[in-house]
Amino acid sequence: MAIIKSISDLKNKSNEISSLAHSNHEPIFITKNGEGDLVVLSIQEYRKMKLQLDLFAKLSVAEQEWNEGKRGRSSKDVIKSLKSRLAEREN
Repeated sequence: MAIIKSISDLKNKSNEISSLAHSNHEPIFITKNGEGDLVVLSIQEYRKMKLQLDLFAKLSVAEQEWNEGKRGRSSKDVIKSLKSRLAEREN
């Protein structure tokens, strides 16, 4: 269920809102004059959301490339490349 707080609550009860954001792992919607204005997230949830968005963007690009006939590299080539890069780091 969505948590909605007013901008005055954000000003006057910031510690409470911070605790809610951390304990519920959900965004808190902040209203100003009865209208949606801000969203408050814990940094942990923000980072999680950002990682998901980045992954979705990469998957979208990969899907588009696949549909255009671009097939990328074989798993053997990827493994060979990774082993080579690891060997370089060890030296």
